[in-house]
Amino acid sequence: MSWLFPLTKSASSSAAGSPGGLTSLQQQKQRLIESLRNSHSSIAEIQKDVEYRLPFTVNNLTININILLPPQFPQEKPVISVYPPIRHHLMDKQGVYVTSPLVNNFTMHSDLGKIIQSLLDEFWKNPPVLAPSSTAFPYLYSNPGGMPPYASQGFPFLPPYPPQEANRTITSLSVADTISSSTTSYTPAKPAAPSFGILSNLPLPVPTTDTSAPISQDGFGYKMPDIPDTFPELSELSVSQLTDMNEQEEILLEQFLTLPQLKQIITDKDDLVKSIEDLARKNLLLEPSLEAKRQTILDKYELLTQLKSTFEKKMQRQHELSESCSASALQARLKVAAHEAEEESDNIAEDFLEGKTEIDDFLSSFMEKRTICHCRRAKEEKLQQAIAMHSQFHAPL
Repeated sequence: MSWLFPLTKSASSSAAGSPGGLTSLQQQKQRLIESLRNSHSSIAEIQKDVEYRLPFTVNNLTININILLPPQFPQEKPVISVYPPIRHHLMDKQGVYVTSPLVNNFTMHSDLGKIIQSLLDEFWKNPPVLAPSSTAFPYLYSNPGGMPPYASQGFPFLPPYPPQEANRTITSLSVADTISSSTTSYTPAKPAAPSFGILSNLPLPVPTTDTSAPISQDGFGYKMPDIPDTFPELSELSVSQLTDMNEQEEILLEQFLTLPQLKQIITDKDDLVKSIEDLARKNLLLEPSLEAKRQTILDKYELLTQLKSTFEKKMQRQHELSESCSASALQARLKVAAHEAEEESDNIAEDFLEGKTEIDDFLSSFMEKRTICHCRRAKEEKLQQAIAMHSQFHAPL
């Protein structure tokens, strides 16, 4: 009798709890994932039931939202991050993780699709900006606070990184800090030297382009002259002269200006300034050519706009002509024309019955109109059959 009566509550619950069925937690997880997919058709599945990615563009900035579902989801809240890092009031300090109240207060009864949609709406309302000097996620170097580590889950669009030190952090260094750290070879910081007038105009030393030293922002490096451990010029001076030089800055400055290393730096600076000036002059010479090409592009764009307008008008005219010559339009016209010919033949017959026309005129005109009427109806019926035949195979006429 099981086919006559539905399963009882106990039977249905036992079936759901069977090894082949899904638990209530897994069912709720699948419902949340389906809600996410239904709300956003462009979402991509990176790893089934684990990781999803949703790209969107705002103000010519394409951002990827990465949704990571932990193993105990939906009892645990999802980890939602973005790449590249951005600045927004819904993001953390690094600009990577979303700290929206809807995410922080997530429960197993929340709607994940609506949470992501509210996040997108907030980004559209208050567009984010790229985080400055951010080339990688900070959690690649240290674990983020409050975020559980997922060793086998991450961002597949990032290349694999070697394991880093746990205490390593990313900090933004100025050019001066980078230069000072490279020239001192990571030795303890020393008190700053006194600033002389000519020394303030010298170019900042840029680290060399070896693999261990950092590279300047423009990608080029400057090799500082080798500084000897000893100065032969000073070995010839007496102790009193060295003491006077140490106490009097003018004498020390004169001795410093005679160093060949400083002269080399000043020469390199002059050469660099000269090369920059030459490059600026070449750029100015290219300005007329660039302006002419810019004007050419503007003219071509205007021509393109005119051609586009003409093309759209012709396309509209072609659409109107194709509609007027379609099978259904021709059928309607044949039906109207056959009806008109039939009315004209009826009018001729009434005139003949009233004695307004002769029998010879009646026969010739009546037969002509009737022939036209029957021909048009025959064509209309043939066209109707052709339309019905083509409609069966979904073939447009």
